[in-house]
Amino acid sequence: MNLFLKIKPWLLSFLLLFSTAVMAQPIPKFKVIAFYTAKNDQAHISYVREANKWFPKMAAQYNFRYDTTANWNNMNEKFLSQYQVVLFLDTRPEDAAQRAAFQRYMEKGGAWMGFHFAAFSLADSAFPDNWNWYHQQFLGSGAYGSNTWRPTPAILRIENQNHPATQQLPQRFKSSPNEWYRWEHDLRKNPDIDILLAVDSSSFPLGTGPKAHEIWHSGYYPVAWSNKKYKMIYVNMGHNDIDYEHHTNKELSLTFDNPIQNKFIMNGLLWLGNRKNRSGFKH
Repeated sequence: MNLFLKIKPWLLSFLLLFSTAVMAQPIPKFKVIAFYTAKNDQAHISYVREANKWFPKMAAQYNFRYDTTANWNNMNEKFLSQYQVVLFLDTRPEDAAQRAAFQRYMEKGGAWMGFHFAAFSLADSAFPDNWNWYHQQFLGSGAYGSNTWRPTPAILRIENQNHPATQQLPQRFKSSPNEWYRWEHDLRKNPDIDILLAVDSSSFPLGTGPKAHEIWHSGYYPVAWSNKKYKMIYVNMGHNDIDYEHHTNKELSLTFDNPIQNKFIMNGLLWLGNRKNRSGFKH
C-alpha cells in the first residue's frame, strides 16, 4: 500500500505546509557573528542592546543571518568558520589564543566591522595597549589619545567617495550623538589605511565639556576607515548619551536613530559580506 495512504489527511496537510514553509525560507547571503561584553559603561551597554535589536531587523531586510555571543571563548577557529563577518560591538578579545585565532581569521580572508570602544587601548587601564598587531597594524590607529565630551552630533565628511560603504551618501551629513576619539597615529600617513569618514571643520567646537580639553576646536579626526590589506571597517560611532548627572541612566540619544549613518553602516556590512572568498577559515 502506498505510504501516503496510511497518513491521516490532516497530518499530510501539515507536512505539506511545513515542507513548503521550509523551502520558502531564503538561504542567508552571509552570516554575521557579533561579539560583545556590555558590562563596563552604561553608554556602551545601551549601544550594544540597541545594536542587538537593530541588526536583526537589517538581517531580515537584507537577507543575512545575525548571531551574537558574549562568550569570547568562541573566538576560535571552529566557531569562526561558520561566519563570513565578525563584529566587535564594544570590546576586543583579551586572551592570547583568542587574539591569535582572530588574526588568523582575518589573514585568511575573514571580514570584520568594529565599533567605538573596540579600538580602545590605554596603558595602565582595564584595556591596556598590549596587542601590537591589532592596534598598530590592523587598525593602524595605535593607542587611544583623548575624547570629546559630552556626546554630541558631528558633521561628518566623506573622504573616499569611491568606496562601497560611502555610495549614495551626501558629501556631508550629521551623525548621531557620539563620544569622539582621537588616536595616537595620524592615519593619513599610513598608506594601508583608507579613511572613509572624518569630522568636518564645520563641527567645531565639538563637545560641550565641562573640561576644556574635552572640546575640540580644530584638527583632523578620522571616524571610519578601512585597511587595504584586510576586509575590515572600523566605525567610531557606538556611544549613546546617558543621563549620568541625575543618576537615572536614562538614554538621551540612540546610535541607530539616523538614516544616513545607518546607510553607511549597512553599505559597509553588505560590502564585507558579499564577497567571493568570504570565509576566513574553511568549513
